[in-house]
Amino acid sequence: MNPNRSPRALLGNLAVGLGLLLIALLLLRLHLGERWWPAAPLASQWWMALAALVVYAAACFALWWCTRQRDDDNGDSNEPPILVAWSSQTGFAQQLAQRTAAHLRAAGHKTRLRAIDQVDAALLSSSRQALFVAATTGEGDPPDHALAFLSRVMPTPLQLPQLQYAVLALGDKTYEHYCAFGHQLDEWLRTHGAQPLFDTVEVDNADADALRHWQQLLGQLGGEASHASDWSAPAYQPWLLRQREVLNPGSIGGKVFHLQLQPTTGTLPAWQAGDIAEIGPRQSADAVMQWLQANRFDAATVLADGRTLADALARSYLPDGADNHDANTLAASLKPLPHREYSIASMPGEGSLQLVLRRQLRPDGTPGLASGWLCDYTQIGDSIDLRLRSNSNFHPPANDTPLILIGNGTGIAGLRAHLRARIDAGAHRNWLLFGERNAAHDFHFGAELQRWQREGGIERLDTVFSRDDGQFHYVQDALAAHSDVLRQWLDDGATLLVCGSLQGMAPAVDKVIIDAIGADAHQALRIAGRYRRDVY
Repeated sequence: MNPNRSPRALLGNLAVGLGLLLIALLLLRLHLGERWWPAAPLASQWWMALAALVVYAAACFALWWCTRQRDDDNGDSNEPPILVAWSSQTGFAQQLAQRTAAHLRAAGHKTRLRAIDQVDAALLSSSRQALFVAATTGEGDPPDHALAFLSRVMPTPLQLPQLQYAVLALGDKTYEHYCAFGHQLDEWLRTHGAQPLFDTVEVDNADADALRHWQQLLGQLGGEASHASDWSAPAYQPWLLRQREVLNPGSIGGKVFHLQLQPTTGTLPAWQAGDIAEIGPRQSADAVMQWLQANRFDAATVLADGRTLADALARSYLPDGADNHDANTLAASLKPLPHREYSIASMPGEGSLQLVLRRQLRPDGTPGLASGWLCDYTQIGDSIDLRLRSNSNFHPPANDTPLILIGNGTGIAGLRAHLRARIDAGAHRNWLLFGERNAAHDFHFGAELQRWQREGGIERLDTVFSRDDGQFHYVQDALAAHSDVLRQWLDDGATLLVCGSLQGMAPAVDKVIIDAIGADAHQALRIAGRYRRDVY
């Protein structure tokens, strides 16, 4: 966050300072001449002063104890703690780092929370995962206390191939060098061999959308066990589920569903290719009814806010018990379910908002929270809580720019939206590389993609199916084999978009690109915005 204070804040600080100075001058008069009281204090006054001193010391100790930097011992003892480092000028980045660490601890991970000036080369070398919450101050400068890290650690010839990291960059878009220190950290870590868990998340003046996105990514890192509600709840709108079908019947993998939704108003809002749908999941009706019966509550109980108790429970984590609460007290104590994010697979001109998601299963075989709600529990015509979020980092380039699209699995959703938008705009210089398990079952939108290629909407289409006999095993293998084509397209000014699996595909594709064009050219692509990723 930018530390420059407003004139009103500066005037307030000046007024407080002048007031303190006036009090000091008035007290000083008591020590001058013979005005000072000559008698010794009474014994009771000594005891009162001593008691006040003890209370002050205890308060200082309690404050230190609550805010001290400490390692957390929860989780697997063999798992190195996740380093959460913050650089802050105003304290906001520190607060976000503390929330980040608490989120991970709730998921059972050990954490190590540190100010960035307490991070040295040895700590980085011993860490396996690190999250940095980095503020930028002034015209692109790091916070004051980060200077020690820049002078002592950054010049060190470190090699960090074992380190996976992510950066939450805080800044202010009204300044020229937006989120500069966060990007400086990201570039330095990449240069020294560290592997990004996901791309840098930029936050403009505490933007709630960006912070919810960071929390969503933390949920993927920490697992669903974290039971953490959104830091700021999305303002959902009601949409209706109009159609749902399985895209991969007979697949050896998890079922992939294609959903079509429309707003209850009937009028589709505008969005761009690359944008995100935030979904508010709910508990299944059976799970809610079982809880109500076990705790002897009536599902039809109307709360003070007009909702039924069953509806409040459906949108929340189900508590272990009711603890003899009445319905309204119980409802006030509920923790809302966090949102889930999905790439939008369609454009408004197609008449519906379309999603592609894989049905996830928990270790006990029950459906996952959001995928279970969307794929198993809802019925056609049911209401879905949904909010659109702009994802400027994954928006399309100009129509006259060649476009390379790379993805696997359900990552086809975001790539399909880009292709649909490009074809509608008459931009046909498109190259799609897509990978999945089996061509017979997992070629999502296969007939449509092949038709677009025949009609000239896709100039080049390369598919890889890992469980079939073929020339290539994974999509990154096909990209490496066609590195000469990759270089030619990039020389022609192409933008490269990657959508799909964070584990395996995305870092492997990143390595192929570096091998094909070199680290400096790879970095130049990122800086120019010609290499963008939406990975999960």
